[in-house]
Amino acid sequence: MKSLMAGTAAAIFASIIAMATPAKTAEISIMTGGAPREAFKLLTPQFEKQTGHKVTFIYVVTAVARERLAAGEKTDIIVMPVQVLDGYAKEGKVRPDSTAAFGAYGLSVLVKEGAARPDISTKDAFRATMLSARSVAHSPPGVTPSGTHMAKVMEQLGIADAMAKKVIHRPVLAGGAQLVASGEAEIGIYATGEVTHVKGITIVGPLPAGLESNTVYGAGISSDSAVPEAAAAFIKFMAAPENRTHWKDAGFEPL
Repeated sequence: MKSLMAGTAAAIFASIIAMATPAKTAEISIMTGGAPREAFKLLTPQFEKQTGHKVTFIYVVTAVARERLAAGEKTDIIVMPVQVLDGYAKEGKVRPDSTAAFGAYGLSVLVKEGAARPDISTKDAFRATMLSARSVAHSPPGVTPSGTHMAKVMEQLGIADAMAKKVIHRPVLAGGAQLVASGEAEIGIYATGEVTHVKGITIVGPLPAGLESNTVYGAGISSDSAVPEAAAAFIKFMAAPENRTHWKDAGFEPL
């Protein structure tokens, strides 16, 4: 009887200790493009405070992220356009049941703070603005979704050759928006989420109808992540309905 009671007491004690011991915290690495940076800046401290997990971000342009992942670089979460994540899921690089979308962003036209706002209300007005601009900055084609889209826009408008000498190809992560803030570039065209809180610029507005871009960003857990539970908690937190306002403030529209 004493043995049974001792065993029961030990089990109860172990149960109490288990309940009193906080869940194991983890360090989560995330490879992401620059578009969600402002949303992550707002929300990550809340997540870390609630969970005790620590998050490290690796911000690189999409093309570089794909190269580094292809070369075998490890990360727990990949944050990219959802079509890229879908491809990784098919290849087995991302857990197919782990992905979630955060929101969609378009491209915005920006000028230096205090400068006159150019007319971008229609395709024709935007075309004329591009042709009259001294210089235009946007990301390089093939390196980011926004840069690739802008190359298509210039072709669509029939002004690719005319713009070739005045376009400065530089991602926001490499200081693209600062070119506009300093006046080196007269106009910039970048993902809204990347420039919403950049100082020294004015966002004129989105690309006009017929030229607009809509990129859905999301996240997925790497198949070789050592902390999949913590990674899942991060994605769930970021995609939670109560956090949509923060994503909107950071330039993303809800799906």
